[in-house]
Amino acid sequence: MVEALPPDAALADVRGAQRYFGRDAEGIAELLRLRALAWYGVECTIGIASNPLLARMAAQGAAPGEIRVVPGDPEGVAAFLDRRPVAALHGIGPAAARALCAYGLDSVGRIASAPPATLQRILGAKAGRRVYERARGIDPTPVTPNAPSRSMGAEHRFLHDELDESRRRRALLSLADELGSRMRSSGQVAGALTLTVRYADRSTTTRTRRLTEPTAHGPALTEVAYALHAALGLQRARVRAVALRAEDLCRAERASRQLSFDPADDKARRIEAAVDRARSRFGPHAARPAAASAAPVRAAGRPSYGQPYRRSA
Repeated sequence: MVEALPPDAALADVRGAQRYFGRDAEGIAELLRLRALAWYGVECTIGIASNPLLARMAAQGAAPGEIRVVPGDPEGVAAFLDRRPVAALHGIGPAAARALCAYGLDSVGRIASAPPATLQRILGAKAGRRVYERARGIDPTPVTPNAPSRSMGAEHRFLHDELDESRRRRALLSLADELGSRMRSSGQVAGALTLTVRYADRSTTTRTRRLTEPTAHGPALTEVAYALHAALGLQRARVRAVALRAEDLCRAERASRQLSFDPADDKARRIEAAVDRARSRFGPHAARPAAASAAPVRAAGRPSYGQPYRRSA
């Protein structure tokens, strides 16, 4: 049973495959690694554990091409988790990690030793219980084949290290437009947007911001992307690539939208719907914002899809 984890990972429950292949989990992992390398030229890093949480953490800490196994006994799990930072726990965001570190709970081992009531006072009842269980290596989450994606990303790599802020903003406009189109075509909306900037020295900066309401509307995504970029203060930075990721995806019919009496907003949404129809008929590159390819992007103000779209040849 395999569950895709975009953009470059997957979870596999191999309990039902061990008898078929006549191998244990580590043997199946070695078989997968060799086949991926031989057939596709892809070098896989694989983590093996008793649940998805530990398997993710094992894979994240492994070297390229390595197969890392987390022992199944409680003592082995505790030793694996003990000195890891709070942020290493999957599902623990930056805000929760900062709140825990402020109380001296800066490692997974310290969180596991803390009383559950203390964690609930810091993070809230539900989040506190979840963090306490994960710090002890408990994760009942099943592997769900064909599960809907919880995130969606797009990246733009510059031909050279980019110093021009306007070109970086044009790239963000294109990425936000692409993400919005993909989400609308799949009937999804995003609850948060993450910006990742990669620099010339290969270091990265990542910032996430919650959206005021779940949306797949291009101008709203672009506005948040511009705000995240401006907050980084990259006036003299040499940027090699920028990436946007739409987080906390959910079905569009389950999300509420604040109605607006702004005619410009209504016009932008009508234009957006027309562009989506053109793209579904002629392909994803049939139309794109003109500002993303030719005109300079405005330095301030809300981006508007009332600007002309450029039709591809």
